[in-house]
Amino acid sequence: MAECTNKTDSITVDELLGMAYDAYARARLSFAELVSRQVAVILAVGGVPPAQSAKAATSNIPVVFIIGGDPVKLRLVASLNRPGGNVTGVTILSGALTAKRLELLRELRRQANVAYLVNPSSPEAETELADIREAARTTGKDLRLLNVSNDNDLHAAFATMVREQIGGFLVANDAFFVGRREQIVAMAARHAIPAMYFLREFAAVGGLMSYGNSLADAYYRVGIFAGRILRGVKPDDLPVEQATKIELVLNLKTAKALGLTVPSSMLGRADEIIE
Repeated sequence: MAECTNKTDSITVDELLGMAYDAYARARLSFAELVSRQVAVILAVGGVPPAQSAKAATSNIPVVFIIGGDPVKLRLVASLNRPGGNVTGVTILSGALTAKRLELLRELRRQANVAYLVNPSSPEAETELADIREAARTTGKDLRLLNVSNDNDLHAAFATMVREQIGGFLVANDAFFVGRREQIVAMAARHAIPAMYFLREFAAVGGLMSYGNSLADAYYRVGIFAGRILRGVKPDDLPVEQATKIELVLNLKTAKALGLTVPSSMLGRADEIIE
C-alpha cells in the first residue's frame, strides 16, 4: 500500500514489495491515516485484504489495487468494464497458472510426492484449493495440502515435508508467502526441497523456479492508472485490467545445489535464467 502524489520517484519492485507487505500488517490504521490526510490516490497492493480495507476506509478517494482474485466476486467492483465507484485496478493470474506450475515442477521431479502450502485465512484460499485440486486431478498425482497462516505453521510444514520425504512443493499465491519469501527460500535450501513459486522475486532471492505474472509489469500498469486519475479520469471510467506478461524464471545456481539437472527443453522456454 502506498500514497500516490504528484511526485514521480524511481522505485524497484523489491522496494514496492517491502512497502506493500509492511503495510499489509497495519492496513487498517494506515488507510485511516491516508484518508484523514485526504491523499489524491491510494494504491492498495499486497493482496485482497489491503484492497478490501482501502475500499472500506473511503468511498471518495480513488483506490487502485493489484490482486490475484476476481474483483467482482470479492465485491471490490461492480463489473470489470464499469467498476462503479472509487475503486479499480489490475488483476494478476493466479489459479489459471496453477496447473502449469505443477506441471513444470513435476518436469524436474517426476516421481516425487509434492506438497502445496496454502494460507487458510486468506480470502482466496477456497479458490486456490479448488485450482490446485483440479491441477492434481489432471495429472493423476496426489498432493499433500499443508495449511500455513503463521510462522509456527511454516516451520511445522517443513517438518512435515521432511518427515514424509516430500520431493517438492508449491506455495499459494498469497501475501503471507510473499512477505516471507526469503525465509521460505532459505528453509527450502536448508532442507533441500525443490520448490516452484508464483513470482520472480522468489527466484531472485534463491528460489529454484517461478512461473507467473511479472510484478514489474503489473506495477507499471498500476502507475498508469494512478497517473490517469491524477489527471482527472474517474476510477469508474477505468476498466479493471488483467496483467498478461507471464515469465518462467529458473535459478540454475539453486538447481545445482539441489543436484538437479534442468532439461534443455525447459531452459529454452525460460524467460530468465539466474546463474
